[in-house]
Amino acid sequence: MCGIIGIISSKEVSSRIVNSLKKLEYRGYDSAGIATLVEGNINEVKCEGRVDALEKDISKFNLKGDIGIGHVRWATHGKPSKINAHPHSSEQVSVVHNGIIENSTILKKLLEKKGYVFKSQTDTEVIAHLVTDYLKKNSLKDTIIKVLKKLHGSFALGIIFKDKNDLMIGARRGSPLAVGYGPNENYLGSDSYALKSMTNKISYLDDGEFCIIKRDQIEFFQSNGIKVNKKVMNLSKEELNYDKGDYKYFMEKEIDEQPSTIKDCINEYVDKYNNQINIYNFPWNISSLKAIVLIGCGTAYHSCLVAKYWLEQNTNLDVSIDIASEFRYRKVRFKKDSLYVFVSQSGETADTYAALELCKKNKMKTCAVVNVVESSIARDADLVLPIYCGQEIGVASTKAFLGQMLVLYMLSLKISYDQKEITKKTYHSKIKNLLLLSNSAKKTLKLDHKLLKIGKVFAQAKGCMFLGRGYSFPIALEGALKLKELAYVHAEGYPAGEMKHGPLALIEEGMPVVVIAPRDEHYLKTMSNMQEVIARGAKVLLITNKNKDEIISENIWEQIEVDKLNDELIPFLTTIPLQKLAFYSALEKGYDIDKPRNLAKSVTVE
Repeated sequence: MCGIIGIISSKEVSSRIVNSLKKLEYRGYDSAGIATLVEGNINEVKCEGRVDALEKDISKFNLKGDIGIGHVRWATHGKPSKINAHPHSSEQVSVVHNGIIENSTILKKLLEKKGYVFKSQTDTEVIAHLVTDYLKKNSLKDTIIKVLKKLHGSFALGIIFKDKNDLMIGARRGSPLAVGYGPNENYLGSDSYALKSMTNKISYLDDGEFCIIKRDQIEFFQSNGIKVNKKVMNLSKEELNYDKGDYKYFMEKEIDEQPSTIKDCINEYVDKYNNQINIYNFPWNISSLKAIVLIGCGTAYHSCLVAKYWLEQNTNLDVSIDIASEFRYRKVRFKKDSLYVFVSQSGETADTYAALELCKKNKMKTCAVVNVVESSIARDADLVLPIYCGQEIGVASTKAFLGQMLVLYMLSLKISYDQKEITKKTYHSKIKNLLLLSNSAKKTLKLDHKLLKIGKVFAQAKGCMFLGRGYSFPIALEGALKLKELAYVHAEGYPAGEMKHGPLALIEEGMPVVVIAPRDEHYLKTMSNMQEVIARGAKVLLITNKNKDEIISENIWEQIEVDKLNDELIPFLTTIPLQKLAFYSALEKGYDIDKPRNLAKSVTVE
């Protein structure tokens, strides 16, 4: 993976392909490339590193064709390098690919026996030679049908051909792929973001489909070659805001945007006049639900963990959570009275989408909590709850995490009230507290000056711990993940009460430990656990909330106090200092904060 763009036009396309690749940079990548068809020849330019370097290299070559494909790659097979960058070309075809071909080793051996020579370490090069081989004895359409049948695994493909200057091929299994419609030209893209600058008319390939794209026509086919009609969606013409403004990093900007994104999300879901949560489009009777299953990966999984506490606190539902990559391979006992909720920033997370497909196959009730309403997960779920946080460019999620938690919290309130598990008075009180959240988040951002100094200490640590109980345990996991993602510091998130059952052995003199201990029912117990790590020499950063009561502060290294709010809402506030901590730790080390090494924004492979 990571990002695909293709254009067939009556005009030169290379500069627009490069511009579109720049719009896909937010997904995270380690190399880039482009191939165009010029006077019957496939001309290819690739580089390790950023699209800016690719753009400089392109100026040295003749890439002025009117049909071309481009790619930004996040390495799966083969290390990041120029030779392993996409596109991969034979004498006859050039291919860009998102996904993983699981049987590539077997196919490669078969092709080598036929005399095909491989230059790269990638699985993708197999596709180029396989298409070339089948074209010798088959029509184009039959070639695509047979090649796709041979490939095991997941893929989104863009293919151009040396002797066919009037078409390109797109194909999808598992990984998302979109096509766009324009005047005397058409487009191919791994998502609509890269296409929005050129068109607002989009169609999406369903799993197993392929398409033949010409300048004035796009034809869609099922895997067996039967032609299908596709719905054309009209997207917003608004250009994505890629402007950092006065900020050096998108992530810093996105952290600071959280008060406004909280307000925007609440405005979408809360009827302030009637003091109600506006989720009226349930396709089922809420009172019939007996269980809810929350599914996600990474940061989205952490938002599910927090939501489990809310749902257990406010409803009588049987609540469970699952990591998507585990859920899809377990023997799940599906129940008709269960709701399955899938959480994903991009809406394209491969494991989460596969888990959704499994539930759909078993005719379960499904709900998507996503940031991209045109995404695969959103399109296939029965109910879609957008998080309304706007485009998030930084690979390490910040405002999307708060948006996911916020929507899940409002969903828990809606279910609990409709199932009559909380009174009308309690329901209205919780909504009233919710309206205070944005302003409290704004105050929390003002603690920035302390975290700059603290971040320098964490940046130099060889390892650290994040501890919490109750609502604060998932936040500890998320804080540890952010430090790992951005500063490449080994960090562990633990339930505070578990330290004495093994992890305490890791504590040594000077080790930084974050203790998240708001003044909730777990406060005194967490304070006791904190003293256990202090006694072993840990430098404790305590994150709590303001209170008139005396705080147990003996031997605490540093302390951060957020606003005093309803206990259920404190996770939104304690998250923000941990995001800033990771940001400043990475800044101290001089790392690429918006594009951490080895990571991708939209994880479209298993």
